[in-house]
Amino acid sequence: MKLYYSAGACSLAPHIVLEESGLAYEAVSAPTKTKVLPDGSDYRKVNPLGYVPYLVLDDGSGIRECAVIVQYLADRVPEKKLAPAMGTRERYELMSWLNFIATEVHKSFSPLFQPGMPDAAKDLSREKLAARLKWVDGELAGKQYLMGQEFSVADAYLFTVTNWTKPMHIDLSPYPNVVAWRERMAARPAVQRAMKAEGLI
Repeated sequence: MKLYYSAGACSLAPHIVLEESGLAYEAVSAPTKTKVLPDGSDYRKVNPLGYVPYLVLDDGSGIRECAVIVQYLADRVPEKKLAPAMGTRERYELMSWLNFIATEVHKSFSPLFQPGMPDAAKDLSREKLAARLKWVDGELAGKQYLMGQEFSVADAYLFTVTNWTKPMHIDLSPYPNVVAWRERMAARPAVQRAMKAEGLI
């Protein structure tokens, strides 16, 4: 498998999951700004949409979208318990988390990264993020991870997008459960390996 990633982008989530999984893979840098691969070719020839992550399977087919890729990887190694089994109530809870992170948290950061976005729009995004982070903080009360006491692929995704609070100058101190959870996440060896591979630590 090949994971196309851009350092620090949402592709860090499947990068973490790959490290947690123990699956063999190759990580290929596909910077979102230049879209130039290490061999000098245009990343859009691999993924016409031009964004990351993109996972190329051994048969040459590809999978897009972070929330889908992390579930695919988890299902490849069920013994690792990175996601509950398909069809269970718990799996739908995981899918709810992944969809919430993708649509309510990840996408709320998008305007903050756009240089031409009006300040009023950025302020609205910050307000929405604050409300969502407050809710997540409540959900983490008494838990080690989003799904309870065990790590899941949803944790990898949320950790990745909450990393963006630092460059966006968003203070996490009002959310002590989120801060404590992020510390647990940052201490995981797989997280450290993925972040080191991307030059983030």
